[in-house]
Amino acid sequence: MADSTTAPLAGTGQVQSDNSCMPPTRGDKLPAWVLADLRTDHAGEVGAVCIYQGVLQFARDPALRAFAEHHLATEKKHLQLITAWLPRAQYSRLLPLWRISGFITGALPALFGCKAVYATIEAVETFVNHHYEDQIRALASQPDLNDLRQTLLSCQADEVAHRDEAAAALGTDQAGLVLRIWCSMVGAGSKAAVALIRHI
Repeated sequence: MADSTTAPLAGTGQVQSDNSCMPPTRGDKLPAWVLADLRTDHAGEVGAVCIYQGVLQFARDPALRAFAEHHLATEKKHLQLITAWLPRAQYSRLLPLWRISGFITGALPALFGCKAVYATIEAVETFVNHHYEDQIRALASQPDLNDLRQTLLSCQADEVAHRDEAAAALGTDQAGLVLRIWCSMVGAGSKAAVALIRHI
């Protein structure tokens, strides 16, 4: 039996050292629509971790590497928080695909330089902000799930900060046509992935 400082992560069989972040409701008791949303969040955070790993694989600029390392740590924290809510049986069955897609989404722009990375992160985080916002609004009518709502609010605030930091690093330079097309593809791809992950 777990003591006062350790508790099993819901649905994972892992142990978390601080039970203050543990969800009061087991994931397998959540409504189906909430589980579907959390599945998209989990896959998204897996992908986000891989995005920054992809950036770090190829980026050589010290400022860009510091940016990626800092954000990688935050995304790992988000993944831990979402994992605590989602039973392993509810994970997307296509996680290997999302890992590869995330890595490519970070690695490819890193090959073209800092501007491409910052523009990509701004596009990704703009989508993620709206994605979390939809869920947060839906949970407003579920007072028994307020702890989950607060978790998502915390994650959303971090993602908005990532978006704004990337935008500030990008500056006022206008992105070229190829980069604009790439960022549009990233946004459209994220939207399509979420629709698929809700079911698979």
